[in-house]
Amino acid sequence: MTVEFVCEDGLIGGAAIDATEAQGRKPTALPDETLAAARQADAVLLAAVGGPKWTNTEANKARPEQGLLAIRKNLGLFLNLRPVRMFQSLIGASSLKPELLEGVDLIIVRELTGGLYFGKHEREWGVDGAGPDGEKGEWACDTLVYNEYEVDRVVRWAFDAARRRGGHVTSVDKANVLETSRMWREVAHHIAEEYPDVTEDDMYVDNASMQLIANPGQFDVIVTENTFGDILSDEASMLTGSLGMLASASLGTGTALYEPSHGSAPDIAGKGPSPTLLPRSSPSSSCSATALAWTAPPTSWPMRSRPSSTRAGAPSTSPTSPPPQAGCSAPSPWATRSSRPSGTAFLRQGNRRSHGQAHWSPDTGPNPSSTRA
Repeated sequence: MTVEFVCEDGLIGGAAIDATEAQGRKPTALPDETLAAARQADAVLLAAVGGPKWTNTEANKARPEQGLLAIRKNLGLFLNLRPVRMFQSLIGASSLKPELLEGVDLIIVRELTGGLYFGKHEREWGVDGAGPDGEKGEWACDTLVYNEYEVDRVVRWAFDAARRRGGHVTSVDKANVLETSRMWREVAHHIAEEYPDVTEDDMYVDNASMQLIANPGQFDVIVTENTFGDILSDEASMLTGSLGMLASASLGTGTALYEPSHGSAPDIAGKGPSPTLLPRSSPSSSCSATALAWTAPPTSWPMRSRPSSTRAGAPSTSPTSPPPQAGCSAPSPWATRSSRPSGTAFLRQGNRRSHGQAHWSPDTGPNPSSTRA
């Protein structure tokens, strides 16, 4: 069966900030029209969002990464999948010894809409005693918050994936320090009881970062929280030799978002070479590449119920209506994250098309005028 892809452009990240500012609007990394088009599309193919031009630390200034976090939150994309599979012909591109890479085939399952990136962010100036030698100075605070249901639905997905793969889950946390990680570990253990055919072990994030380099072949499915997953998935990309060799899928209750995992590569922009394998091929291959080493998600989105007796005294929670958090505001699109390319493509099948211009077809590839580096 032949499927026709119609691809429409939308602005996100740095390109959106520049465009909205030029139009006399309040600068934003995710314009309303981009979000509306994404919600109507069959899928979103995301390019990089940032670059050196927009790097800043000003508290109230628009930053490209705000668009990335906001589109995930608004589309309900709470789950990110990053498969890592070695291409035999590219083993030499890795900085690791070839014998460590033979047979490496793992997937990182990352919680995507909770944790530090979506907690309350505060910064104050002129605070007594916050500066050197007891002088006035700056004070900043980032709040790490997780609800049980946010952990449950991601960890459960990891176990379902492991059941169809190698049958092993490694849950990564920092339970020796963080209360959120202790809750994460407890939830993982309760879910593990429901999967007698899947083995599970726990690993502190600092050890996991070492083990990914020392013995990557031991891993099948790694599941972890947002910040840890951000760091570990980029580290895992170097097993293949480049971040551009990995694909990424963000899934949840809204339009799925796919991206070739690479930066904006400003040093080679406009010079011909691509920073990644995927955008040089068709949208269909870009999306299907994210299916490497894992299968379709469970049919019971977003989570399956667990017996209420599994945790004595634990309050019931809803996957769609999280309880209010003391001292925490609504999720904020602020984070610290490495830059990614500026531009979003909305994929539609056949004639299901609204505004915008098609710039990509399976036969002709990307239009040279695309904002993608």
